[in-house]
Amino acid sequence: MNIEPESELPGPAPIRRLQESLINRIAAGEIIHRPASALKELLENSLDAGATTIRVTVKDGGLKLLQIQDNGSGIRQSDLPILAERFTTSKLSTFSDLTKLTTYGFRGEALASISHVAHLSVVTKTRTSTCAYKALYSDGKLVPAQRGQSEEPKPCAGNDGTTITIENLFFNTPTRLSALRNTSEEYARILDVLTKYAIHNPKVSFMCKKAGSSSPDLSTPSASTTRHAIKMLYGPSIEKDLLQIAVNEDMKGEISWSSEVYFTNVNYQAKKTVFLLFINSRLVESTRIKRAIENVYTGILPKGASPFVYLSLKIDPQSVDVNVHPTKKEVHFLNEEEITTQICDTLQAKIAEKSQSRVFEYQEEVSASSGPKKVYSHHKVRTSLHDRTLDSMFPVVNPSQIGKGSAESNPQPQSLPRSREVKESECFLTSVTTLRNQIVKGKHKLLTEILEKHTFVGIVDVDRCLSLIQYSTKLYLVNHGALAEELFYQLGLRHFGDFSRLKLEPPPSLRELVKIAVDAEEISGETSLSKPDIVDRIVNILHSRRSMLSEYFSLNISEDGLVQSLPLILRDYTPNLDKLPLFLMRLGPQVNWTSETECFESFLRELAYFYVPGPMISDPSIPTTMSKETDEDIAGSKAEIWQVQHILFPAMRRYLAAPKSLLDVDVVQVASLPDLYKVFERC
Repeated sequence: MNIEPESELPGPAPIRRLQESLINRIAAGEIIHRPASALKELLENSLDAGATTIRVTVKDGGLKLLQIQDNGSGIRQSDLPILAERFTTSKLSTFSDLTKLTTYGFRGEALASISHVAHLSVVTKTRTSTCAYKALYSDGKLVPAQRGQSEEPKPCAGNDGTTITIENLFFNTPTRLSALRNTSEEYARILDVLTKYAIHNPKVSFMCKKAGSSSPDLSTPSASTTRHAIKMLYGPSIEKDLLQIAVNEDMKGEISWSSEVYFTNVNYQAKKTVFLLFINSRLVESTRIKRAIENVYTGILPKGASPFVYLSLKIDPQSVDVNVHPTKKEVHFLNEEEITTQICDTLQAKIAEKSQSRVFEYQEEVSASSGPKKVYSHHKVRTSLHDRTLDSMFPVVNPSQIGKGSAESNPQPQSLPRSREVKESECFLTSVTTLRNQIVKGKHKLLTEILEKHTFVGIVDVDRCLSLIQYSTKLYLVNHGALAEELFYQLGLRHFGDFSRLKLEPPPSLRELVKIAVDAEEISGETSLSKPDIVDRIVNILHSRRSMLSEYFSLNISEDGLVQSLPLILRDYTPNLDKLPLFLMRLGPQVNWTSETECFESFLRELAYFYVPGPMISDPSIPTTMSKETDEDIAGSKAEIWQVQHILFPAMRRYLAAPKSLLDVDVVQVASLPDLYKVFERC
């Protein structure tokens, strides 16, 4: 009988001291969860520095680039060597300082943590220094910009304040990076953090945009108010339902506290509760306070509806413990239950006081006994946009298919381009605002309604730009060229400063294009200039203003006079490039370059004229009997018909605020169904 010896149990594993770099990286993971948490730490540093303007630039959701620029007090040059070391701070020096803390930061871990998981650079300038200084950090220490150079901060040009740039966040923690691949979600979280701080700090101007974008996704003015900030960031519809209360308590033997609450009444109904809580100006979360406020609304809001609440609570710092969470998103304070109860009671009383003006939406119910109302034949109208049009019996294809033999010989039904909303660019120029207001004031209500609810019937004459549309029981003959010109002018104002680009490959010469147009014109006796002089003058005008044309209109002209790109007004619509020489030539004499408002208006009018559909410009030197040219003319005409029906008229339906002037000759009623019935009844 063999007895196997018992296997020896493993001994205890030795305890080791972790390396300093590993300790710092673990600590960084607790503080910097994602780009939004890094931004929160940097925002608080900027606000602590007394900044009144904070600009944030983001690339790939903050993973590739997260830059925050402020105009605060800056950082002294002597402090830069220890700036990114752990537990270096200007906010406190002893443990007792925690009981009277009034700043956002106090541990000195934010920049240190960031430097361990990203490439960190700082450019800073105090108001008393003669220049700015730039420093680069890695693992909490200064590093040189290139090998062989000194790691000391380098003097450079810069404005008062600090610019902190974070690149390649979590580059050395692949597990964390792989969990944050949705850059759109990360960017939304960044905007959410900025929105909350912008509401709590209405005297500070905030701006956030994506790298490479000309227009910001979030922008607030300085010297604003909390109510105005809420209106700007959460929409104007919330303002009419917004209430405000102030609750405070100051008694002997009890802690002193005060609060300010902005909240919605019973008429406001959102899908999700928006709860912003600031305690001593620190953005925090509190499940207990949020649940208590939600209970106030439980019995007065319909099921599925939620309120908006912004609560700013000021408490004696000695009664608040801010050092209970690594990211400082939670705090503890004395008498929390009593304070919450008093705020909720006041909030509930205010809602009850205003509930007498509650607005209800209702729907009338038609009794089944009455039956549907009879509609006579002469009042029946076409309501489907899929009904047959005049052109549906002819093979009209998408311009992108032109040139392909299969599409010419055996046309297949083409899928329509997906409609994309044309958003109005954010512009603070008084001239642009004035022009936009003129469009709103000049809008003709009935004509705009006709174009919004019309049904396209067909194109009557391509060369004369005449089409038929139906609205209700009436048939209208419209000049779609005049309508398109007004549409493109309004879309140009809508895009101002944020045009997409239509690149020209290879880029043609500006001078050659202008020369083509000038040579085709007859020179009147009113000018003493020769044609070469006119070409030189127009080219000089456009070349000297090419930076303005590029910034506002995306009309890019290179230093050596090549037209690199044109403004793209409407997606899937390509203008007739035969008109390009005429467009560039007209920019010289037809645009008023001396007045800002008239300059923008006349330029956009010329751009709209260039975009208007029209017949191809033929070259008289080429015989019209050549079959190739004839085929190209046919193809061009088909492309224009397709664009007019499938691009222009749907865009007019969505965006055109029709002015009254179009009623003079460009929109004419040609038939009315009730009137036609009367004629046939007499026959």
